[in-house]
Amino acid sequence: MATKIRLQRGGHKGYAVYRIVIADVRAPRDGRFTEKIGTYNPNTNPATVDLNFERALYWVETGAQPTDTVRNILSNEGVYLMKHLRGGVKKGAFDEATAQKKFDAWKEAKVKGFDAIREDVAKAKKAEAAKNLEAEKKIKEEIAKKVADKKAAVEAAEAEEAAAEAATEEATEAPAEAPATEEAPAEA
Repeated sequence: MATKIRLQRGGHKGYAVYRIVIADVRAPRDGRFTEKIGTYNPNTNPATVDLNFERALYWVETGAQPTDTVRNILSNEGVYLMKHLRGGVKKGAFDEATAQKKFDAWKEAKVKGFDAIREDVAKAKKAEAAKNLEAEKKIKEEIAKKVADKKAAVEAAEAEEAAAEAATEEATEAPAEAPATEEAPAEA
């Protein structure tokens, strides 16, 4: 029986999530499978892979052929590196402890790389949020300035109206008072 390590689609329309499965070559893509060894979610940044490392390594060593995408996933997770290191141990190039140290050093470097990517994404989001906040503050200041100018214009118009009304009242009262004040000195 020829076996393949391949992706089995799940999720919903527009949001695919995959299972990494061991299946017979003749089985349909979403059909019967021998074993599920992990999941793959390409919708996150970076893509999320949950893999049963030991089972994946077992199947690769027994000759299961992965599809191109699964080969990339397994390579990024270190399955092929561990297979290579185990081959070196079998040939006597180095011992098991050295192989494990090399693998751990590689895995640590890989984790640091992913952490750096996540930090860069977080910094970019933070910078974008600060930029948007500054733009929003400028817009709000412009709106507040327009509102203040409008209120000042309304208050100035009201003050002009009040001054005009006061001037007309004084003008109407002044002639009436003027003769009265003139008559009073004339009688004295």
